[in-house]
Order: sequence, then structure tokens, then C-alpha cells
Amino acid sequence: MAPRSAWKGYLKISLVAVPVNAYVGSNSEDGGVKFNQLHRDCNSRIRYIKTCPVHGEIANNEIVSGYEYEKDHFVVIDPAELKTLRPEAERAISVETFVPPEAIDPVYLAGKTYYLLPDGKTGEKAYQLISEAMEAEGLHAVGKMMITTKEHVVRLRPADGLLVVDLLEYASGVRTPEFFKKEFEDDLVDTHPTAQETKLTRQLVSSLSEDTIDLGRFTDTYTAQVKELIDAKIAGKELVSAVAAEPPPVVNLMDALRESMARSAKAARPAKRKSPSETKRAAPAAKSAAKRKKSG
Repeated sequence: MAPRSAWKGYLKISLVAVPVNAYVGSNSEDGGVKFNQLHRDCNSRIRYIKTCPVHGEIANNEIVSGYEYEKDHFVVIDPAELKTLRPEAERAISVETFVPPEAIDPVYLAGKTYYLLPDGKTGEKAYQLISEAMEAEGLHAVGKMMITTKEHVVRLRPADGLLVVDLLEYASGVRTPEFFKKEFEDDLVDTHPTAQETKLTRQLVSSLSEDTIDLGRFTDTYTAQVKELIDAKIAGKELVSAVAAEPPPVVNLMDALRESMARSAKAARPAKRKSPSETKRAAPAAKSAAKRKKSG
């Protein structure tokens, strides 16, 4: 079944406005195992009751939103007042600039992705032109997007003919590498590695490198084990406890690098091929054997 759109609005670039639908990029059905809180004595599910210290339990329609501007002092904000700040017509992804992909540090990625698709025939050509132009120029876009009542800064990027939106964190909410370098400068010291240590470390990294990677090979083994545990308990069985993993031993750096390189080389070693000289020596012998077999 096709996913439902999570957002509907416009992609705006200067005077160009493209009607689009946004679809959530993550698969909510693969979110792991969720547990409920139960009473230990009877296994009844715990209920959350909204109460007022003055009036006791209250209904949802009696609850309003308030901002605490001083200790125990609130100003009430009506949702209708918030809507007047951003009219419904402003549901748009407003592009402000285009930048090279490397201009956006991954530290700003908020972890939420949407896929944009044109909403109806009127937006199809503009959508294609924008996607192909960004792909050809090797550029990403940065702009803003309203989702419910919150304004987000976003990155727009082309991907296989699609336009993809990644939510970004505001700079004020991100701790950059520069922040940590300043805060922990005493922990980042120059240890003056030797030339041999540097060489072996680079060889180790190179030996484990791949040109491409299929992320499908990484699976959530812990969630699978949790589901196995649940199925076993439902069936009245008990699983055998796993043996606790031992912490890795702290060994001499050079010894560890050499052993790592040896293991990497052994894992990647192909079947031994015959050298050209061995092939030449083997050819006459093979011909003689075939000749004897034929004459026999």
C-alpha cells in the first residue's frame, strides 16, 4: 500500500511555486519493540490521568497551553493566536539559496527526511526541471519549511530523479566540532606518532575500505533477539542466557595494528593464482599427458 503524504504545500524558488506532497522517509513499521507499563502485582496496564491540584481529574477540553515566564506564573496562548502568525497559505518550502553539498556539515542534520513528489499535473514539469537542474549543477538548496506549528530550516537535494528534504537543526541548537575542541582541548594532544605507526594505521584503514556499501547488510540484531524472547515467553519457554562479552584487552598499539592488518589480509585473501611461469611449465606436461592418453 502506498504511503500517505505527511505534508502538502508548495516548493517556492523565487517566483516559481510547485505544488508538492511530502512523504516521511522512515519506515514506522520497523521502529523496534515497544513495551507498555504494567502494575507488577496484577499486570494491569498503567493509565495516565491528567489532574489539576485544585480540581482533580479534568477532561482534555479543559486544558489550554501556557508559557511559564516566571516561577508559577503563566501566560495562556490560544492555538488560534499562533495560526495568525503563519497563515495556512504559507505552507511552503521556501528556498533561499543553493550551495555545494559539502557546505552543510552533517552535524546539522536533525534525522528526519521527507520525499517530495509533484501534487498533480500542473507541477510535474517544474518539479522535473528543478530536480535535473540541481543534479546537473551539483547543488543542494537551503530554505525554511513550516510543519504543523514549527518552522524548520531544511536542505533540499536531488536523488535519482526525486527531490528530498532533510530537516536541519538551527545553529543555536548544535554543538559543533569547534565547540568540543575548545571545551576538551586538554584531551586532544599531539602524541607524536612514529612514521611506522602512521603507516600501519593508514594501511589498516585502507585495507577495510570499500568503494560502495549496501546498508541492507546491517540489521537490528538486538530487536530480533527481543522478539525471540517475547515469542519464547508466550510459548512458555525460557531462552538460554547469552554469555557476557569480555571487554577488549588493552594491548601495545603496534602489536594491535599488526594483528589487525594480519586478520584483514587473511579475510580478504583471494584464491592463489598460478604465476605465468608456472602456467608455462604446466602446459607441456598437460599436453604430454593428453598425448599418452590418446595413444593408449
